[in-house]
Amino acid sequence: MITARQSRAARALLGWTQETLAEKARVSLTALKHLESESGLDVYETTRDQVRWAFEREGIVLLNSDQGVGVLLVHDGTG
Repeated sequence: MITARQSRAARALLGWTQETLAEKARVSLTALKHLESESGLDVYETTRDQVRWAFEREGIVLLNSDQGVGVLLVHDGTG
């Protein structure tokens, strides 16, 4: 499951705005803002999946372990 912090960090690595991510993930901007909110707003699992898949297509790997969460850019998606 992608967290709010992971989404914001992945966007930063890719240089994407929220609008860009919403378009690439095919989710509404409002849904994305809910996902990236730290207030615990409800988000459909399908929204989280769409966002995760959009990042994965660009080379982002989501890291989750007992030590914490993070993101890794394994390639920049340009080739």
